Amino acid sequence: MTTGSGAKQEVAGDDPGGHGTLRGIALKIVSVAVFVGMQTCIKAAGDVPAGQIVFFRSFFAIFPIIAFLSLKGQLATAFVTKRPFNHVARGIVGVGAMGLGFFALTRLPLPEAITLNYAQPLLVVVFSSVFLGETIRVYRWSAVAVGLVGVLIISWPELTLLNSDEGLDDQEVLGVMAALVAAAISAVAMLLVRNLVQTERTATIVLWFSSTASVLSLLTLPFGWQSLTSVQAVLLVMAGFCGGLGQILMTSAYRHAEASVVAPFEYTSMILGVVVGYLVFGDVTSFNTLVGGMIVVAAGIFIIWRERQLGLERTRTRKATLPEG
Repeated sequence: MTTGSGAKQEVAGDDPGGHGTLRGIALKIVSVAVFVGMQTCIKAAGDVPAGQIVFFRSFFAIFPIIAFLSLKGQLATAFVTKRPFNHVARGIVGVGAMGLGFFALTRLPLPEAITLNYAQPLLVVVFSSVFLGETIRVYRWSAVAVGLVGVLIISWPELTLLNSDEGLDDQEVLGVMAALVAAAISAVAMLLVRNLVQTERTATIVLWFSSTASVLSLLTLPFGWQSLTSVQAVLLVMAGFCGGLGQILMTSAYRHAEASVVAPFEYTSMILGVVVGYLVFGDVTSFNTLVGGMIVVAAGIFIIWRERQLGLERTRTRKATLPEG
């Protein structure tokens, strides 16, 4: 789960020895672990209003990001942009996705909440075709269809409760529905990020998003924020710091290695989610979640591989059409 993720436009350079690639993979795995830590903190904080969680996650994420940019001497220009309204639009959509995702996290077992978020990259493919008019070939449509079957397998035990009266009050039903809507909104947010990365730096996108999300989440204050215990406050502050640190690590991972190499390691969060969910919360992963999760992961990896193949194909075509000089 990369709630509030920034751009991945950094491209790895030549790496003859493969050391940069290994470093990129290691950074990606560590970033995934940190994001799972963030989700664990949020879930451990208990039943806190989603808007309140979004504020802590967004506001306290700013501090490690600012510290990192200060060390690199990039802070002075990090907020500079000619597209403030695009950043705000991305922030509004991202906050909606984040809030629903956190709502789902407080009502579902950790492995299930993490795995349902894997629907996002599948929906990005669908929305890219619908909203951007991108040509999607049969291979990727097939992978999306298979992946969504996996999502249905994960969701089915809860959603079938809707057939009974008692199911309407079931918190897990609400959690599954929130997770799926969050994945859909998050996919829209990623399309907005795709547009922003054409002119904006990662630091600018990340800082604008965290700042916008912090302000927007404060608007939920009149709708039932609650007094926090000291333990809850500490857990939510830690979640925010983990979110910022995870963002830095993820960005660094994509700077050291190609996206097609690094991206599949996002799915290590499923393994970590199963382990942490069992050890910390006593969540026993259901058979449906394991089977459906593996189907979704396989579909996601296929889409990443297909993107890589198409990228190589386009590069070869460009080289073949370049005039000799």
